Amino acid sequence: MKDSSEYLEKRAFFDSLLTIYGRKPVLEALEDPSLPLHKLHLASSNRRDQLINRMEALAEERQIEVAHWDRKGLSRISKNARQDQGVALDLALPNYGTCKTFLQQRERGTSQQAYELLALDGITNPQNLGMIIRSACAGGVDGIILPRKGCAQIDPLVIKASTGALFKTQILRCETLADALRDFRESGARICGLSSHAPKTLAEVTGDRPTIFVLGNETRGVSDAVAKQCNELLRIPMRNGVESLNVAVTAALISFRREL
Repeated sequence: MKDSSEYLEKRAFFDSLLTIYGRKPVLEALEDPSLPLHKLHLASSNRRDQLINRMEALAEERQIEVAHWDRKGLSRISKNARQDQGVALDLALPNYGTCKTFLQQRERGTSQQAYELLALDGITNPQNLGMIIRSACAGGVDGIILPRKGCAQIDPLVIKASTGALFKTQILRCETLADALRDFRESGARICGLSSHAPKTLAEVTGDRPTIFVLGNETRGVSDAVAKQCNELLRIPMRNGVESLNVAVTAALISFRREL
């Protein structure tokens, strides 16, 4: 039992790690004392220039472990050999995890309290992502589902746009959003897509069951694969011929719909 508990704790810790890469993003993160950092990764083939020296000095100053790798080893960590520029950095985010772990914890727990999540489908603008995180945090949403592919990833631009809210918001990662939503739906969650033609409005949604609101791409909306997982459609009433809103504004309306 102890070994199982230790394994789960270790797994949860590694699930909480967010790896960023690229010399400018990594240096900016090292220079920000508010970020919880875990380990700096450097390619042993890096030329010893002023930038690398500065990174190592900051890591030593903040007592962050530095690991040196060959190029293959570093690319396995960054998962982007073309753009990592020989550097990567692990951030230890306390509220960073996976959809799978979230569902497993719900299954093991005794609480039947309904939860509310935002699911992001193809949100590619880092500024929008940061503002969505900020609104979700301020409005009390229980978490954000962020796929590993097809969406902007958490980097210093997103962290800055969220104005620190990222560290207070539960971020749930998944490989593909459609598969994750299928798992949530099978667990009993209500999956809500937004449509201007839906008969039901956002204001009519109650908090009586687990609910996930799907936010689509800034220009194309929700993808076909994700739309198939939605079992309910909602609309935001709009006037004067306006057809759509910025995705970050939509996220704010969802997050605060019961607070105002």
